[in-house]
Amino acid sequence: MDSLIIQLLTGLASASSLFLVASGLTIIFGVTRVVNFAHGSLYMLGAYIAVSLVALWGGQAGGFWLAVLVAVLAVGLIGGLLEITILRRLYRSPELFQLLATFGVVLIVQDVTLAIWGPQDRFGVRPPGLDGAYLLLGHRFPVYDLFLILLAPLVLLVLWTLFNRTRWGALVRAATEDPEMLASLGVNQRWILTAVFALGSLLAGLGGALELPKGSANLSMDMQIIASVFVVVVVGGMGSILGAYLAAVLVSLIRTLAVANAELSVLGITMWQLELVSIFIVMAVVLVVRPWGLLGRPERLHKGGLPVEATVLRRPGLWLKAVMALGILILCLLPILGAGNYSLYLFTEMAVFALFAASLQFLMGLGGVISFGHAAYFGLGAYGAALAFKALALPMELALLAAPFLAAAGALFFGWFCVRLSGVYLAMLTLAFAQITWSIAFQWEGLTGGDNGLLGVWPSEWAADSASFYYLVLAICLACLFLLRRFAYAPFGYALRAGRDSPLGAEAIGIDVRLQRWLAFTLAGVFAGVAGGLFVFMKGSISPDAMAIPQSVDALAMVLLGGVQSLTGPILGAAIFTGLKAELVSLTNYWRLLLGLLIVGLCILFPRGLAGAGREMAAWLPGRRP
Repeated sequence: MDSLIIQLLTGLASASSLFLVASGLTIIFGVTRVVNFAHGSLYMLGAYIAVSLVALWGGQAGGFWLAVLVAVLAVGLIGGLLEITILRRLYRSPELFQLLATFGVVLIVQDVTLAIWGPQDRFGVRPPGLDGAYLLLGHRFPVYDLFLILLAPLVLLVLWTLFNRTRWGALVRAATEDPEMLASLGVNQRWILTAVFALGSLLAGLGGALELPKGSANLSMDMQIIASVFVVVVVGGMGSILGAYLAAVLVSLIRTLAVANAELSVLGITMWQLELVSIFIVMAVVLVVRPWGLLGRPERLHKGGLPVEATVLRRPGLWLKAVMALGILILCLLPILGAGNYSLYLFTEMAVFALFAASLQFLMGLGGVISFGHAAYFGLGAYGAALAFKALALPMELALLAAPFLAAAGALFFGWFCVRLSGVYLAMLTLAFAQITWSIAFQWEGLTGGDNGLLGVWPSEWAADSASFYYLVLAICLACLFLLRRFAYAPFGYALRAGRDSPLGAEAIGIDVRLQRWLAFTLAGVFAGVAGGLFVFMKGSISPDAMAIPQSVDALAMVLLGGVQSLTGPILGAAIFTGLKAELVSLTNYWRLLLGLLIVGLCILFPRGLAGAGREMAAWLPGRRP
């Protein structure tokens, strides 16, 4: 019993750190509706700035707390500048462009941090007076953990008072509930949004600075924290500070108990194996039972309506058909024109990711279903082909057929739960299922090879050379892209768009909107699985990274850069994103910085994607339909 109490106290200390970061994200989303993917980067900056200032000013109590204060204020200032320079320009754009822009900021901060502090970990020190341990129930418990346990409720009280007992808090609530009325009263909402974003960033920096004495500042801490923060915010209810605290306690206790009882097993699965996946199972269960979280409110449509801009999908005109035909001809002639092995490999990779991105666009652009976890079906397809090749000893031709079947099974099962939700909660449920899938692949070493993955998955002899495999991938991807286009212009595609634009109207004329979305979810998973199957034979191996969060974000970036409203947009976006990434990696170690700047710049300059911008510029061309 004594040991259990100590475990619970340890969980509360972890919950306090997690709450500090999650409270900032839930405040930002609740007011600005921005899903800030760069929140983990602000957390990381808080840790790095604090560790540098502590080293500069010494580890005494005065120097430590002054370093924390300056680091927190600096991160708050950085967050405010981020809102003014980037996000303020995107509030009128579809919501997902804000997510994409913050992803670009993640890449920028990664390389800026690398350039300033280097690749090595920076270890912090505990401040004097909080560096010892108390003897509790026969166990030594760190004083610093007790400090964190007491700090979180204090921060919760301060935030509640700020938003519920001050004039500024009343203005923030008004900006959230009725921004038009607030504007009519002459209140400058821009500075309210900036202040809210700065406050949320400040809390992220505080979480990073105070986490430092328990660990180290490192370049991977941004991605390590952001998944857990998303879980806490969604489980608690997006926009609810008290909900974030309760969810942080729940999530941290589950993880702490799983680690502390690592040797125990449930149905042959150890608690250590359940630790990675447990919090995402909690998020999935909460979203299925109570879609708006523990203390959240049902999502309502707000200014901007749909998270993607709904447009009329027109058949390609004469000029676009000519350009597409010329492009396909050039692709077919590449090996004949003497393209080298590297060039063929790069174009093969572009074709694979074009299909992957197109499958996501089919789900998002036509169905209005936003997925943050589409890489799950890409990865399932890759593992399906690899396992058929390695475990069943099937040739490449038959192994490729296994890819869409395993991906379809996953999409069919997960989609049944996902399409019952809408908006950001649907997107977060797709993220939860993707992380569950990733965790299984990461830990089931006997089947998937665990972190090492599956190696030696090579094409058949006739497709072993780069030109032959290129033609195989090109033929399959073009056929799949043609099928996706046929689905888009078929009655099913029109019914899907009707459910996207007016769910109530579609239901009134007899369209089962939920069924249409479920079918679209499954079809998108099938084509993503085909892309995954081709990917594993292109790479020769597969690892859990293929279904991790960054892979899903890459797919979103490809779709949004190309243009979510256009069927050709994701193809263009995938080609540009893949090509730029490959070229920048070969040119400099700071390729993330350049790629991030390009993503942010494209989001600001082309809020409808490159295809949308091209469509507007080409409106004057002869043969263009009005």
